Amino acid sequence: MNRFLLFCAFVACLLQGCKQNTSAENDGETDSSDSVEMVDEDPMEDETDELISEEPMPQAAEEFFDDFFFNFASNKRLQKERVSFPLLVYSNAKTDTLERKDWHTDHFFMHQEEYTLIFDSEEQMNQVKDVPVEEVVVEKIFLSQAFVHQYVFRKKNGQWRLDEIHKQTLSLNPNASFLAFYRRFVTDSVFQHHSLNEEIQFVGPDPDDEFSQMEGVITPDFWEAFAPELPRDTIYNIVYGKRHNSPDEKIFVIRGISNGQEVTMTFRHQHDKWKLTKLTE
Repeated sequence: MNRFLLFCAFVACLLQGCKQNTSAENDGETDSSDSVEMVDEDPMEDETDELISEEPMPQAAEEFFDDFFFNFASNKRLQKERVSFPLLVYSNAKTDTLERKDWHTDHFFMHQEEYTLIFDSEEQMNQVKDVPVEEVVVEKIFLSQAFVHQYVFRKKNGQWRLDEIHKQTLSLNPNASFLAFYRRFVTDSVFQHHSLNEEIQFVGPDPDDEFSQMEGVITPDFWEAFAPELPRDTIYNIVYGKRHNSPDEKIFVIRGISNGQEVTMTFRHQHDKWKLTKLTE
C-alpha cells in the first residue's frame, strides 16, 4: 500500500504541471452513441508520459488491479501494450472495432484530484483488496449526457489487458436508479435538502485531536456546514469481479489520488426515495 500511495503522489506531481493547460474535457469526456471519443494528445502530456515510461511497471503491480490501473492510466507506452487491438466497441446493437493507430491515450481520472467509487455495502468496500478477481470494469459516467462508457479489463496469463468497451445510456446501467438520483442531488439544492435523512450519522476528524475521530449526528439544518464538495460532471466507478447490486443501499466514495483522503456517503432507498443516512470524512 505504501508503494501504491508513493506512486500516486509521484504521478499527481507530474500531471499537475499539465493540468493548468488542459481543459476539464481533455480526457475525452464527450460522448457520441456512434463513436469512441478518445483524448487528443498534448505535447505536455507526451513529456509526462516519457518521464513515467522511464520506469517500467513493477511485476507486483499485476497482483492488484488498482496498482495496474494507475500505471495504465499514466503511461502512454504501457497503455498501448495492454489494449487488445483491434479493440471491440459495443454501442447499442452495433459493434465496431478500434485499431491501434486510432487509439489516443486516455488518462481517465489522473488529471483530477480524486476519483469516485460506488459500493453496495461496507463489506463489499472492505473486500476489494482481499478477493482476487479476473475481470474488472471501469465505468466513466457522463452525468450531464446520461451516458456511460464501460472499459472491460481481463487478466490473461498473469497480465491485465483492456479487452472491450461497452457504451450504454445511463438508464441501462445497473446503478441507473442511484445515478439518476445523484445527478439531481448534486445540481438541485432544494432536492438535495429533501434527500437528507432526519438524522445523518457523522464520523470525522476530531478538531481537538488530529489523531482521533469524532462521531455524532447531523440534522438537515446543519448540513451545509458539513457537506463535502461533490463531483457533478463526470464520475467513475470500478466494478471488481461479478456485480452484486443492492437496490436498497449505495456507498458513494470520493477518494483522493495523492493525499490518501477519503469521503464516504451512505444512501439508503426508503419509500421509493434515496436518502443520505451517513457521512464519513
